[in-house]
Amino acid sequence: MKCKIMYVLAIGLCLLSFGCNEIDDGDYVAPITIYEKVNGDWSLMSLKMVDEFAKANAIEPSEENLSTLFNYPDFKINFNVDTNNQPTSYEVSGNVPPLFAPKGYWKLSTDFQLTDGTATKILLYSDAQKTQKTDELLIKSVPGNNEQMEIQLVRTSGGAAFVSYVFKLKAIN
Repeated sequence: MKCKIMYVLAIGLCLLSFGCNEIDDGDYVAPITIYEKVNGDWSLMSLKMVDEFAKANAIEPSEENLSTLFNYPDFKINFNVDTNNQPTSYEVSGNVPPLFAPKGYWKLSTDFQLTDGTATKILLYSDAQKTQKTDELLIKSVPGNNEQMEIQLVRTSGGAAFVSYVFKLKAIN
């Protein structure tokens, strides 16, 4: 009997000691959005034009490097956000042929990276109210520790993609 009481007492003390621990997970911090990662100045590392028809039909060459042509080494783009990390305006600088509107307003199709592998879209607008969409850029790789981002501009005709431009960008600190 004495052994049972000691056993129950030992289990009770164990439960009591675990029950008194309060886990401190720290203060709430809002999750990091893609806006925080895309915000800022970006310079061109490379620009590739992809013939989507040739690529789909295994016709070579299907890609062309445009990085050194048409002043593209001067290409820079700035994505601005306000103090609440909400998108405002964007602007392309450099004396380059425009593949999309060189300035305007932007927002993302989603604030966070999707888990199904679907690319987040950068939606470009001509007005601050974001009602007149001019283009879409697909974020092919989200900026991370390496401060690089890859975006793609796809041109379609009749619902079929015929050419795309892949911009590999590096953050300007």
